[in-house]
Amino acid sequence: MSDKTKMTYFETEDILHILLSEEDEAGSVELSPNITVELNENGDMIGVEILKASEFLKNTVLESVQAKIILEKKAA
Repeated sequence: MSDKTKMTYFETEDILHILLSEEDEAGSVELSPNITVELNENGDMIGVEILKASEFLKNTVLESVQAKIILEKKAA
């Protein structure tokens, strides 16, 4: 597996592709309607494709911030 992760954002399609390895893709698994993991012939993850990437990232960051705020309030 490559030690350099490469990310490519396709703005027109709003797709983020994260390449973990230069190996050939032998299959894929859909984790959710907009997230697909690409696998090599051994079943190892070599890439991730995120559709509607801007929405996914916005929601993920927002959820993380909200969780942090809630934990900080409980600790106070």
